[in-house]
Amino acid sequence: MVEQTQISEQLHNFKSELFGYIHIQPKNIRTIEIKDNSVTIELRFGFPLGAYESLLLDEISTYLADTSDQLDYKLTCSINIDAHSHPAKVQAMPSVKNIIAVASGKGGVGKSTTSVNLALALKNLGATVGILDADIYGPSMPIMLGAQGKHPESTDKKTIYPVEAHGVQSMSIGYLVKPEQAMVWRGPMASGALQQLVNDTQWQDLDYLIVDLPPGTGDIQLTMAQKIPVTAAVVVTTPQDIALADARKAVSMFNKVSVPVLGVVENMAMHTCTNCQHEEHIFGAGGGEKLANEIGVELLGSLPLALAIRKDTDEGQPSLVKDSESEISNKYKKIALKLTAKLSLQEKEFRADFPTITIENS
Repeated sequence: MVEQTQISEQLHNFKSELFGYIHIQPKNIRTIEIKDNSVTIELRFGFPLGAYESLLLDEISTYLADTSDQLDYKLTCSINIDAHSHPAKVQAMPSVKNIIAVASGKGGVGKSTTSVNLALALKNLGATVGILDADIYGPSMPIMLGAQGKHPESTDKKTIYPVEAHGVQSMSIGYLVKPEQAMVWRGPMASGALQQLVNDTQWQDLDYLIVDLPPGTGDIQLTMAQKIPVTAAVVVTTPQDIALADARKAVSMFNKVSVPVLGVVENMAMHTCTNCQHEEHIFGAGGGEKLANEIGVELLGSLPLALAIRKDTDEGQPSLVKDSESEISNKYKKIALKLTAKLSLQEKEFRADFPTITIENS
């Protein structure tokens, strides 16, 4: 007679060929019920799976059946996305579970395009997502989301509601100023504006808030790391040596402020000629993997240098909106799945669960 402990041990030893970064831990096993030759297992994961859920459950069922073909396995799965700890000594945001900063040391590597598509990929996987354009001087999110001309609403003249676009909540200084208006502000003013955008926006129960940081390691980046409860970071780079040198500086900055880096996304890795289909590494090859190995994190994925990515984003219809099942969109979804699976392994944040207690003298 098979025991629950035996099945639990088999689940712990499961290694996914499709999703090598997904591991079944004791906390993921909700229930195991054995009745005659039927075994019902309920699993719970701390990250969104979307359409990949059925693929994962089928793979686990096949694995269990191979270990004991005399039993009939039935698997179900639920998703519970927790808030995770952050290093900043500031109050956790009650309406935002996890804040993920997307950074690069250098401009022009496609960080904003990656940010918006990652946000849309997480939404496609079933999460509630917001995106914050932290580039005060050069906001691009209104254009990329096709939300130019939209303005956030306010009911109390103190806070504002995010602008929703393609099912994602968004906020940008670009919604509050004219498109041609230049923000000629010194660092402290820009940092103050960023804190207001984060704290004065009425985010609606977000699982993830993606923050598109400007390039560099200046005031805005330090404000995000020290004044706002950032959970983790992702670094975007191209394979070329110049971009890698600046990406290392971004990683160094996050290390100094104790923000964990979940991994590296390599952008513009390969170009395929639309006429002859010849593939060429225009910006070099293997740079993202080299950086990931150097800093001890995982390469979350590589994205091509493709005309469609640029064109769709300029039209306000990013890849995940234009065709959510395209090859490029599936690359973004796999990156989003991998980074949230890694995030789910971090320590949970419990401070957000407790109410604020105020003691007054009567």
